[in-house]
Amino acid sequence: QDGPQRKKRKSEVGEVDKQLDILAIGTAVGSILLYSTVKGELQSKLDGGHDSRVNCVRWHQDNCCLYSCSDDKHIVEWNTQTSKVKCKWKGDNSSVTCLCISPDGKMLLSAGRTIKLWDLETKEVYRHFTGHATSVSSLMFTTVKPVNESKPFDGITGLYFLSGAIHDRLLSVWYIRSDRKEKNAVMSFTVTDEPTFVDLTVSEVKEEPVKLAVVCRDGQLHLFEHILNGYCKKPLTSNCTIQIATPGSDGDSTPKPVPILAAAFCTDRQSLLLVYGNTLQPIIEKVTLNTSESHICLVRDIQKVLSLKTDAALTKVKTPVVNSDTKVLVPGIPGHSTAVKTPASGKEKKKNKRKPGETEESIEERLGALDIDVSKVKTPGGLPQTDSFAVLLVQGLESNDAEILNKVLNTRKENIVKNTVARMPIHAVIPLLHELTKRLQGNPYSASLMVRWLKSVFTLHASYLSTLPDLIPQLGMLYQLMESRVKTLQKLSRLHGRLFILVTQVAASQTVQDVPEVNQTAKLVYEDDSSEEEGSDDEMIADKDSDENWDEDEEKEEQSDEQDMTVEKEINGDSDLEPENESEEE
Repeated sequence: QDGPQRKKRKSEVGEVDKQLDILAIGTAVGSILLYSTVKGELQSKLDGGHDSRVNCVRWHQDNCCLYSCSDDKHIVEWNTQTSKVKCKWKGDNSSVTCLCISPDGKMLLSAGRTIKLWDLETKEVYRHFTGHATSVSSLMFTTVKPVNESKPFDGITGLYFLSGAIHDRLLSVWYIRSDRKEKNAVMSFTVTDEPTFVDLTVSEVKEEPVKLAVVCRDGQLHLFEHILNGYCKKPLTSNCTIQIATPGSDGDSTPKPVPILAAAFCTDRQSLLLVYGNTLQPIIEKVTLNTSESHICLVRDIQKVLSLKTDAALTKVKTPVVNSDTKVLVPGIPGHSTAVKTPASGKEKKKNKRKPGETEESIEERLGALDIDVSKVKTPGGLPQTDSFAVLLVQGLESNDAEILNKVLNTRKENIVKNTVARMPIHAVIPLLHELTKRLQGNPYSASLMVRWLKSVFTLHASYLSTLPDLIPQLGMLYQLMESRVKTLQKLSRLHGRLFILVTQVAASQTVQDVPEVNQTAKLVYEDDSSEEEGSDDEMIADKDSDENWDEDEEKEEQSDEQDMTVEKEINGDSDLEPENESEEE
């Protein structure tokens, strides 16, 4: 730029700084924008200081000086007139999230998780404080002068400052000592949720209490009033809690909470500016405080303010004139038509009375008139579904009805048991366990059924059971039952093995006895005669005898022959031949 333009720019900045109308905005890319609220335009842009997101920007008492911190772990001191970096140093091992300048302007508080107090002349750490477990979101000095005025004041020793962190419901107060011994907080304020906005009135006199306004994430505002005079062990609770709600009229009977977004003390220190409602369209209101009440609920009707206003004249939709005979198709069930009833003006409502002799239509006919498939409406018969099993189980446990419990617990299907246990409410788990224990104790034969239920309960509800503090006494009886059963298992298995051997031996011996005896008499014997003459003589004798005598003689001969044959076989050791072998021989 040329010389005269540059001079003009400097004079402009000087005038603007006197008016204190410049807004410094840190960006996510690491640059800082200086915006003039009077002119409504961007004044300048500060680049080259940070490589990462800017977390906090603080003006120094000297208007040309600005401090910023970032996720790149550095703190930068800017000269806003030249838009250049004056000084840059490493503030922490992790990202620096918050800054605060001391009342005299010679010291700087910085915080990531731990809090450090820097000397701005030497850029060295003056004091260390333990800080918070999470990233610090707010830092501010609460006193201007030390409480103990006997010692000479060096501008920083004896002052108190406040810090708050994300996900932390405690706001800590720290005391800057002359020595380096004490690093912990001297007192803390407790709130209901994570603090999102903090404002306070600085204590200038020794006996003047610090007033603190804390807006939480849950939309409540907590007010504290406390004289800072040393160490306090217990966290201090709020003197007053302010909430805002809708009146709950205009058809909606339940009042709805309205979140408070921010709060700031006015110059008189007695009244508050409240910002509440929607972030897109916030409402700012001045409220005078009455801290005698511990809880104040302000009723504000913001529904009308937040509702979108539409002009009725702009709508191009025309409503048609509907006759009583016209049928209008309604979206929903296909083919479902219904007549639109025109409101009867001035007429009495028709009483629902049937004329004499007129029969009432059945439900099926009515559904048919509505074009709804009747078969789909009918409830499917058969077994009850898993939902009804879960409901039945809960009812049975609450009423202690043995009949319902027997019906449910005697099911043998694994998938029904699993689904029922999965769909039952949490509060019924312990009563179910007690019922299963009782049944295992009283009736050992039902163990095979009850164990299926136990398995499902322990697999599906293990996480809930592990959260119960009195789980061990609750399941003590069940555990003892299982232990006693497991102890007897080894003895029973041994006994089972021995009995199995005995039973198999007895069965084997019975099968041996049951085998039928083989008839060892020969069915046919062939005998080779020594002489043909004897045979011929016999034939002659046989011819002479009658038929009956011949039959008897033949039978006697056969019997005698068979006896001879058996004797021979016994001598030769052929008595054990099976019937099949005998037939082969024949």
